[in-house]
Amino acid sequence: MTTWRDRFNRLGGKTRYVVCRIFLHLTGDEVAPLLGVLNQAAQAAIDSDGDLATLGEGLTEICESLLRYDLYWQSAANEGDVFWQEEDAADAVDQLFTDSAQRYRGISELAQAADDDELSIPITQNVLVMLTVAYTGEVPELETNLADISAMKAGLTALASLQHSGAIKAIQVHYCPAQLGDELTADQILSNFPELVPL
Repeated sequence: MTTWRDRFNRLGGKTRYVVCRIFLHLTGDEVAPLLGVLNQAAQAAIDSDGDLATLGEGLTEICESLLRYDLYWQSAANEGDVFWQEEDAADAVDQLFTDSAQRYRGISELAQAADDDELSIPITQNVLVMLTVAYTGEVPELETNLADISAMKAGLTALASLQHSGAIKAIQVHYCPAQLGDELTADQILSNFPELVPL
């Protein structure tokens, strides 16, 4: 729903910036290979020194992989806001980055504390992906409640194709666990991601 202020800013020719974050929790015996896709995208981002085009390609691959894993979707949430000043949007991106990183660090520290000298590598039953993007313009599929399977599919599809429009201004990807052998427990998900809604 557009507000009076939104319509006024559009008439004034101002650029509309949207910052949104998507949470998607997957569970099941087959979700661990998704960590390979996520780690590959992360390594490409590091190797390219954060090049936005490379980040966009990784985001597209991650979205397409998540869509292929839709049978394992367990819960989801999303949040976002509209800004008319680039600086305000940049501040929002920074705040979401800090929040996502703190959640990630909290889980990673718990995983390291629980690590022992077992010879076998545990295979996680849970993967939590956090996607944060900033873009210009309007993408109705991302600016709605995504805690619904069909809405999430439409949102991820729109996000995967957004890179080709040149509208993306920032991309962040966080995920837990960070590597094969780490485990993400149901209790950790409940305590670190209380906003998740079952799908």
